Amino acid sequence: MSSRILGIILLVGGVALLVVGYIASQSAAESLRSFLGFKFSEETMWYLIGGAAAAVAGVLLLVIRR
Repeated sequence: MSSRILGIILLVGGVALLVVGYIASQSAAESLRSFLGFKFSEETMWYLIGGAAAAVAGVLLLVIRR
């Protein structure tokens, strides 16, 4: 598999995880946690962190030419 195809897959997957994390962060349970002074749940944070990491890796694979 070429690095370009892998980069596209990582970029699309990363954006999808970021969208899921954003939607999860806007849920009623997360709003209540935020109101009470807590941060996002661990699951929501993993979606956001994993999505950002995958998207950055995908962009790097697309930009860096071998």
